[in-house]
Amino acid sequence: MSEQQQEQTGAPVEGFTSADTSDVAGMSYEQARAELVETVTRLEAGGAGLEESLALWERGEALAARCQAWLDGARARLDEVRGAADSPTA
Repeated sequence: MSEQQQEQTGAPVEGFTSADTSDVAGMSYEQARAELVETVTRLEAGGAGLEESLALWERGEALAARCQAWLDGARARLDEVRGAADSPTA
């Protein structure tokens, strides 16, 4: 398969290394948010090469998903507590 065909089909490009996101799942909301802010700042500043920019983007996506998971969990807990407070007691 030619390089152009690989790019069109979405196959991995030889030499590109994906971002390491293995540690993101264990981060607290505050840790993930702080690193996400830093990652976005680095991307917006520019100056990074294509491979580094892609790795930053991948890590940023993982960090954003982690933050969203924390927020979704917090919202579910609040809804649960509100539901318990609103239900009549026996």
